Amino acid sequence: MCQTPEEMGAVLGERLKTLRVHRNLDQVTLSARAGVSVRALRNLESGNGSSLHTLLVVLRALGREQWLETIAPVSTINPLMLTRKAKARQRASKPRRSE
Repeated sequence: MCQTPEEMGAVLGERLKTLRVHRNLDQVTLSARAGVSVRALRNLESGNGSSLHTLLVVLRALGREQWLETIAPVSTINPLMLTRKAKARQRASKPRRSE
């Protein structure tokens, strides 16, 4: 299922709102902790456009910075490095006759 950016923003905003409510915070308190206006927080929660800065400071105020790690996780295993450390393969040869 492919969502439009507007739908994705609305879903993200709803998740942030749910998290805020579960933390028993109102919009005024969270906006003060994040250092943004109540209107900016309201726009973020409703999916009506917001800045990346607003998203980041709200995530930090909610203690959810680790959500950003799931966007583009850094691979811990680099396949190219594995090939460099691998031993060179030996070619198959004919069995030698013992004399």
